[in-house]
Amino acid sequence: MNAPFQQDKKSGERKPLMVLIAAPRGFCAGVDRAIEIVEKAIEKFGAPVYVRHEIVHNRFVVDSLKEKGAIFVEELEEVPDDMPVVFSAHGVPKSVPAEAKRREMIYVDATCPLVSKVHRQAERLIEKGKHIIFIGHAGHPEVIGTMGQVPEGQMTLVETVEDVATLPFTHEDKLSFLTQTTLSVDDTAEIVVALQARYPHIVAPKAEDICYATSNRQEAVKAMAPSCDLVLVIGAPNSSNSLRLVEVAERMGTTARLIQRASEIDPTWLDGVGTVGVTAGASAPEVLVREVVTKLGEWREVEESKIRTAEEKMVFKLPRQLMD
Repeated sequence: MNAPFQQDKKSGERKPLMVLIAAPRGFCAGVDRAIEIVEKAIEKFGAPVYVRHEIVHNRFVVDSLKEKGAIFVEELEEVPDDMPVVFSAHGVPKSVPAEAKRREMIYVDATCPLVSKVHRQAERLIEKGKHIIFIGHAGHPEVIGTMGQVPEGQMTLVETVEDVATLPFTHEDKLSFLTQTTLSVDDTAEIVVALQARYPHIVAPKAEDICYATSNRQEAVKAMAPSCDLVLVIGAPNSSNSLRLVEVAERMGTTARLIQRASEIDPTWLDGVGTVGVTAGASAPEVLVREVVTKLGEWREVEESKIRTAEEKMVFKLPRQLMD
């Protein structure tokens, strides 16, 4: 049933709604690869296959993999010795595969190759005697995994520009910095400026650590948001890259809401709204985007248009052990 504000009072016809769809949006190459790794592992080893932590931060994806035979756990100790286990796309501390080897377990590492690249950078910096300042969000699985690549005490986490001011290091200390791959491009740039201002000698990574997909999705929202009265971001509340998309839209002066499914949309959000932007975090499948557009079409006469800012053709290879 249509809410009163969704109809023209004179004609009784549904009001038009322009829906702008951001591109790129949704699944990135790392997420595609991680999901395929779980599916291939189930094919190769048979169900069940255990997965340490959510393979990606999306309930729809996790539930669909559970139906195929995946069992999700938080810690390796929950996995029986004789069962295969997959490590999530966010990466794990070195202690996790070491424990799996000690227990002679079959394990497959689904860490995104772009996260693995940061891990390798961290190792090289420590070998060169550098202390690493890591820009990221405390408690996020990727941060836990990256900080777990180096000996304790050799990496310091900063989350904000204010954190930089409290760092205890001197100009004599050999410093470097790395970043989580799913951060706000703008926020991270501000923190980097603060770090370089305080420690001019700090060593930067050779290339930006924020992944191409995170940057591209933020750029698409920046291009779309000024034309929108409301932006809907499809993603999980524990998805860093999805939360950043909400922040990007809000910084452009546009109201933005994070939703996991179309059923969470309140039709009153459309009151007085002529244009809605829709995007999806890197862990959200395209089926959820179509679900949202369909739901909007139940209330308003939808006209769709794409806002494209980049083309993505990145593909990552599967681990060798699943290639047979």
